[in-house]
Amino acid sequence: MTPSPPDVAGPAPRLSAVDLAIGYDGAAICDGLSVIIPDGSFTAIIGPNACGKSTLLRGLSRLLRPRTGQVLLDGADIHSYRAKEVARRLGLLPQSSLAPDGITTADLVARGRYPYQSMLRRWTADDERAVAAAIAATGIAHLGTRPVDELSGGQRQRAWVAMALAQETDILLLDEPTTFLDIAHQIELLELFTDLQHAGRTLVAVLHDLNQAARYATHLIAMSEGRIVAQGAPADVLTVELVEAVFGLRCIISPDPVSGTPQVVPLGRDRGAQPAKP
Repeated sequence: MTPSPPDVAGPAPRLSAVDLAIGYDGAAICDGLSVIIPDGSFTAIIGPNACGKSTLLRGLSRLLRPRTGQVLLDGADIHSYRAKEVARRLGLLPQSSLAPDGITTADLVARGRYPYQSMLRRWTADDERAVAAAIAATGIAHLGTRPVDELSGGQRQRAWVAMALAQETDILLLDEPTTFLDIAHQIELLELFTDLQHAGRTLVAVLHDLNQAARYATHLIAMSEGRIVAQGAPADVLTVELVEAVFGLRCIISPDPVSGTPQVVPLGRDRGAQPAKP
């Protein structure tokens, strides 16, 4: 019997999880997770280090089989699909990716078209167009002939993002996509994700920067110690109480002067007080 996803108004979302327990080597990291990924949203998963953010994303992507519960993709258990069928519906950018030795950037991006290849279907003009669009969107055209293992961390990250984009799935999962990028390229990539969301794609990303998550995401999932403590619009989730409870950070919440979204301003230590002696 397929469990029902969490209550949601309107049609059932394409991606959700019900009473999920997932972990590694027989040990549960996350338990009792029920989440809804709103269609057409940019959902950010936030929380402190080691709280289960990436574990949840891996569960949603089919990389981890749950101990209990289910991930539902288009109304069916995600593990009931063949791998290629999942890859045509859902793209994934893992946290740590290893490229084959000597592979060029263009060839790595082209691997995003693997789910569409078969004995009866070879490389087509559609594949060429998808790869070219992904390379252009991530600004790596000048790196096409460069071996991936010679790229900087930021360049390599953009190449992996381009590969995920070349998959042309309606749902895209991204595990810490801004890692290794300087601030300018972080914003550039988040703007790209916003454009993709506005064009109708559903994105789910693990993000560490609360203010970036609040500005660019339309939906937040806040986690703590392997459990979900809040999910909803950034203005509803990011409160002074939640930030202190989840991150142990005293703060104030003020409107972002550019976007009007919630902005977390840490209070820090009272500089008028004497620092504690070691």
